[in-house]
Amino acid sequence: MVNDIFKKVVNRMGPLGEHADDAHGYFTFPKLEGPIGPRMMFNGKMKLNWSLNNYLGLANHPEVMKADADAAAQFGMAYPMGARMMSGNSNYHEQLERDLADFIGKPDVILLNFGYQGVVSAIDALVDRHDIIVYDAESHACIIDGMRLHIGKRFMYQHNNIESLEKQLTHATKLAEKTGGGIMVITEGVFGMSGSQGKLKEVVALKEKFNFRLFVDDAHGFGTMGKTGAGTGEEQNCMDGIDVYFSTFAKSMAGIGAFIGSTPEVIKYLRYNMRSQIYAKALPMPLTIGSIKRLELIRTRPELKDNLWKIVNALQNGLREAGFNIGITTTPVTPVLLNGTIPEATHMTFDLRENFDIFCSIVVYPVVPKGVIMLRLIPTAVHTLEDVEETINAFKAIKHKLDSGQYRQEKLATAKP
Repeated sequence: MVNDIFKKVVNRMGPLGEHADDAHGYFTFPKLEGPIGPRMMFNGKMKLNWSLNNYLGLANHPEVMKADADAAAQFGMAYPMGARMMSGNSNYHEQLERDLADFIGKPDVILLNFGYQGVVSAIDALVDRHDIIVYDAESHACIIDGMRLHIGKRFMYQHNNIESLEKQLTHATKLAEKTGGGIMVITEGVFGMSGSQGKLKEVVALKEKFNFRLFVDDAHGFGTMGKTGAGTGEEQNCMDGIDVYFSTFAKSMAGIGAFIGSTPEVIKYLRYNMRSQIYAKALPMPLTIGSIKRLELIRTRPELKDNLWKIVNALQNGLREAGFNIGITTTPVTPVLLNGTIPEATHMTFDLRENFDIFCSIVVYPVVPKGVIMLRLIPTAVHTLEDVEETINAFKAIKHKLDSGQYRQEKLATAKP
């Protein structure tokens, strides 16, 4: 008997989908409305918002909005039509690539339409069935999905554990000697949940012992880390050891698109072999020209990153002083780790949003271990010290409620009028 594959949408919704009826529109797929910023409308009321990756506040920076609008007025959203290889290339696309390469200190850059899609496609293009991938256990979903396309062998090493990486590289080396393939190590510059930095410098040092290439996803590090904001490789003074440097425009650049920096030979290869770029329409001109302006501001306005880190330090130091566990973050990503069940997390989040007017992301099992609740805060350059104080005071109040068992009730916390 042949089953109807659509039965799974009813019988097997998945760990998130099974809660869709109760969560949709509030805990999942919430609608933040109004101008992007630290305070936005949610559920009919203004909330202090810590849930957008608008690190440098560029989302509605006046110069950025003008560049976007002027480009849209001149070119519309359709231009250029077609994939870049066929009919969609432009001087602006090439200028953005040159500017990015110069900023991160790589010889060449390829512009990508999307970050997630770009990582998946780059991994697919760079390795074949003879090659071996060695990757960090806490790698982002885009890396995991890219490896799903890989028909060769892969080894996972414990998160940020160099001894574990060395062990897996030993296995990979023995296998590569048999297959005749190579080894690609994949990790992240900044891990988006914990806020920890990948141990890039220590990974690079292993090249003295093993023959491999290093692919780094620095989505959260570009614009926020390093003296100039060129990323976690700059922060750790090991950018030259990163063979394939990836980042997205969706965070510090507050836009759409992504890029990969590497050697001219590798970039040329990717231009002619990355299926997601060969067969997809080029990045529209307003997004391209707007990204040129965003990068210009990152390069010429160091006060943007300075303001970000003023808020980061105030928030993280204040939370630590108040007795909160924020893990081992050394980046703007600020996780607040609490002990509790998923129902308690639900009540606490409702209380935080409705009675304290604070909106942040909540993370529970299976992303974090059972019994752990993570409230994930993303500071930005446009938050204020008053925002930080208000948030810490609210967190003290909800932690007291959590510890005293007030969120164990079956009924949701009552919302103030």
